[in-house]
Amino acid sequence: MPYDPSSIADSTASDHNDRASRSRLYRSIAGPFVFNPDFLKCWFGQGVSHAGTQISLIAIPIIAAATLDAPPLALGILAACGQLPALLFGLFAGAWLDGRRRRPVMVVSDLARAVVMLSVPAAAFFDRLSVPLLCVVLFTLGTLTIFFDIANLSYLPSLVDRSDLVAANSRLEATASGAQVVGPAIGGTLVGLITGPGALLIDVGTFLVSAVALKSIRKPEPEPSISKTREPVRARVGQGLHFVRTSPVLRALAGCSAVTNFFGYAFIAVYVAFMIRELGLSDIQIGLVFATGGVGALIGSMLAGRCAERFGTGRTLIVAQLGFGLTGLLVPLAVVIPAFALPLVVGAEFLQWLTLLIYAINSVSLRQRLASDEMQGRLHATFAVLTRGFQPLGSLLGGVVASVIGLSLTLVVSEIGMMLGVLFLILSPLRHNDGSAELTTTPILEVRT
Repeated sequence: MPYDPSSIADSTASDHNDRASRSRLYRSIAGPFVFNPDFLKCWFGQGVSHAGTQISLIAIPIIAAATLDAPPLALGILAACGQLPALLFGLFAGAWLDGRRRRPVMVVSDLARAVVMLSVPAAAFFDRLSVPLLCVVLFTLGTLTIFFDIANLSYLPSLVDRSDLVAANSRLEATASGAQVVGPAIGGTLVGLITGPGALLIDVGTFLVSAVALKSIRKPEPEPSISKTREPVRARVGQGLHFVRTSPVLRALAGCSAVTNFFGYAFIAVYVAFMIRELGLSDIQIGLVFATGGVGALIGSMLAGRCAERFGTGRTLIVAQLGFGLTGLLVPLAVVIPAFALPLVVGAEFLQWLTLLIYAINSVSLRQRLASDEMQGRLHATFAVLTRGFQPLGSLLGGVVASVIGLSLTLVVSEIGMMLGVLFLILSPLRHNDGSAELTTTPILEVRT
């Protein structure tokens, strides 16, 4: 065969292009974790911890209701104990964290949560379990968790490139969604096999695994410069609130989150009762509904980055928020079409979680991009208070309204209320662009339109 230099050159160029194409494809699929072993450790630790949390969400209510025979009022107080710390300590946690390195706080929080959770099986072993003890445990866990969560959101921008934040958040949320799909089934099985307190020992282990994974991260976390100023925590809290209030995009995201959580928890408060009393769904069918929501969340977490790249962050947020409200209307529609009740509710659960995760991942990633490292803790703390603080109020509203107008109409009112949140986004610069802003060291980051 004659020697043909041009064919060899063409073949070499073709091989090079193929390798480059495969590399780009691999990079787009694998994301930052392949090239960032420290992120891989963080991701693994949180994935294990999420699985343990799903077990606790099943085990603790069963311990209270079945083992301790707690009355409904006590169960309500127990739930409130887990929600109150975000409202009471959220702003303080953010301001305090902005003066410290975040990873050590996360490690200590994990270790402390392991000790606190261990107190429940220990009390069961010594026959000292009680509802007041569970209230103290949940309140303490809630306090440690709000510090961990805010530190985690604030730490991520220093662990990955800001251009990779959507990809990183997508992978973290995908893992959480996967745990949501399989966690309840595993938790219920474990409770049946080794009792509620025994199942909580698994969660103790997951906290320890998370702490070890975080501790093993090698990338040094820079000392926050804000610590040198020794500003009072109260002043830093005010700066965080001012930061959100004076940024058009952050103000819109905050308003949307507050409204959505308020009406969303009014919906959740009567959702299960509606499925049982109005639709007549069985326990297995209700379990199917919630499992389908986890699948929707998993798919939504994988689509979040692609949607933002194709349509822009602003438009993605607006459409996802509107879709979240509209698809929820399929639930009360099931009363009108009882023959399709289960498919309608399953479809609504799937689509709502899908759109919710698309919104949540892009919203969190945008917030992380818009704030300097020194403002991360206070920014996420402000949002935590706005979102979680409205949850118990929304739950109360749902119960009161349902007692007056019924379960079905309460769901309709709640869904319409959730759709009102999109007005904050439409009336902000997000409707014109993707909300990106030039990152500077100035205290307020405005969006240029």
